[in-house]
Amino acid sequence: MSHGPIPPAVWEEIRNEFTLPTLDRVRAKLSAETADPELVMRQLVRVFIEDGTFCPGYQFRDDGQLHPTVLALFARALELKIAHNYFGAWMITPSIHLGGRRPVDALGGSTPPLLRALESFGP
Repeated sequence: MSHGPIPPAVWEEIRNEFTLPTLDRVRAKLSAETADPELVMRQLVRVFIEDGTFCPGYQFRDDGQLHPTVLALFARALELKIAHNYFGAWMITPSIHLGGRRPVDALGGSTPPLLRALESFGP
C-alpha cells in the first residue's frame, strides 16, 4: 500500500467486516463499562474520515477489551510516526512480510512478525 490518499473503500471494508463506530459511541460505551475510560481512550486507534473520528472494530476483542497485540502494534506505529489513518488501513492490507496475510488476520499469532511487517511499512 502506498502512502498516498486512502480510498474510501478501505473504510467501507473495515466498517463491513469489523465495524467502525464513532469515537463518541466508543467513549459512551467505555464510560458505562470501565472505571477509567480515559486511560483506554488514549490507547485507541482512531481514523479520521471527512469530519468524523472513528475507531476500527478490529482493535476490540470479543469481550470488549482492547486487543493487546493491536495495542503493541499501534504504540510502535506511533513511535515510527505512522499516522493513525495509515495504520488503520495497514491493518487490513495484505503484506508480503506476512506471507500475503493481512495484519488483522495474524493477530492470534506471534507479535514479532507483525512488528517487522509494520516497521517495513513505516516511513
